[in-house]
Amino acid sequence: MIRRIDLRSATTGRPAGEPFDYRTVLPRADFDVEAAVPATHAICEEVRTRGLEALYEYSARFDGVQQTDIRVPAEAINSALAQLDPEIRAGLEESIRRLRVAGEAELEHDVVTDLGPGARVTHRKVPVGRVGLYVPGGLAPLVSTVLMNVVPAQVAGVPSLALASPPQAEFGGLPHPTILAACALLGVDEVYAVGGAQAIAMFAYGTGPCARVDLVTGPGNIWVVTAKRILKGLVGIDSEAGPTEVAILADDSADAAYVAADLVAEAEHDPLAAAVLITDSLTLADDVEAQLDKQVPSTGHEARVREALGGNQSGIVLVDDLDQGVAVSDAYASEHLEIHTRDAAAVAARITNAGAIFVGAHAPTALGDYCAGSNHVLPTGGCACHSSGLSVRAFTKSIHVVDYSRQGLEAVADHVITLAEAEDLPGHGDSVRVRFQS
Repeated sequence: MIRRIDLRSATTGRPAGEPFDYRTVLPRADFDVEAAVPATHAICEEVRTRGLEALYEYSARFDGVQQTDIRVPAEAINSALAQLDPEIRAGLEESIRRLRVAGEAELEHDVVTDLGPGARVTHRKVPVGRVGLYVPGGLAPLVSTVLMNVVPAQVAGVPSLALASPPQAEFGGLPHPTILAACALLGVDEVYAVGGAQAIAMFAYGTGPCARVDLVTGPGNIWVVTAKRILKGLVGIDSEAGPTEVAILADDSADAAYVAADLVAEAEHDPLAAAVLITDSLTLADDVEAQLDKQVPSTGHEARVREALGGNQSGIVLVDDLDQGVAVSDAYASEHLEIHTRDAAAVAARITNAGAIFVGAHAPTALGDYCAGSNHVLPTGGCACHSSGLSVRAFTKSIHVVDYSRQGLEAVADHVITLAEAEDLPGHGDSVRVRFQS
């Protein structure tokens, strides 16, 4: 059901000091954004040039929905909340509470630095003016993604939010009602029934009733990711978040049933979802395989899980010891990384590349998907080596405010003039000299 990759003694016989690039042998999903660029670019161009007409055509072609308006009526949003199951509402409210508490703790404030008399620089944090939030609605109605996008944006103080989610034929061409209910719960009333690359283009260009945004956030399929790559620069983006993934670093102290259950949970997201176990214990590897044979037939999405676990993106990676396991984990740079080892907190502290780290046997990735207080919109495909997950910081920008008096400028005037002349920019130097001439 799941393949094995044996990296034990992988570095044996290599010249001393020569690094081994584990990235070349670790499993990855076949997610070719470049191959999707031509078709996605055509969709974006159609939206740019033909506007609403193009959006209606794509909803009919891709979603099987005939539309006359892309904006979701306020009464539909409010009705969805009124009909929401009370237990689901309670779960959403607790998730929102935890996200707000965590977000407010990370909210950055202005930093003022005095560099001498009359010389002050203020590092000012301001929210992005308008943000487009994308919520997938394909294989599952990801209502939790509404919270993960909206709450940090609200904590950051973003004054204008618009949300898009694909229209669903079974719900009269509106997004899934649970998604609409979450919008109502959060006070988001600008919601569009638009999905895929065309939704990202709508945000970027400003189409029909949707005004142009400054930033687009949220995960999606390959068409959404490709559109974000194409339109980056015209608008800001959070990341190119592709198929979801989990890596589990475990030793012989791990509970095989827990590990297998967490691999299955990740695999049920998508046939391209990646589930990777990294372990120095052959016994654990065998036990996890036995548990998968036991658990997969009884899971709710067996076919999808089998396809994900059997794909090239999933596997059990055998390593010599925990040190190699840490190195392999950092090379993989997983979206989600679980640590099932002795002294898991100490091992987690050694990890430098991961979107989110889940420490110990009682912190499954599913906790982070919903109620941990962390964000589940995270970098995928190895991008955790250079990128971070969605947070309050993603919805703010920095402005340096330079406040110098005559005395402050005079103290560095000679240095400015000298450096300007070194760069052969005499006008720069003159712009300082003129301020001190009689």
